[in-house]
Amino acid sequence: MKTIKFKTTIKCSGCLAKVTPFLNDEPSIEKWDVNIYTPEKTLTVESNNGDTEKVIKAVEKAGFQIESIND
Repeated sequence: MKTIKFKTTIKCSGCLAKVTPFLNDEPSIEKWDVNIYTPEKTLTVESNNGDTEKVIKAVEKAGFQIESIND
């Protein structure tokens, strides 16, 4: 399992409701969480294969901006 983090524009509970089906439908994502209380609106994803592109596409499909955070 690999944990990857992203900076997003997901900023409220309404945004979470909008992005949830897109992230839940991505088979490579095992678990995810967005901290809407930080300036970066950090999305943390646990994935079997660590494929950042699939996560980025899912979030963009929901209408939000996203970029990978390099640790």
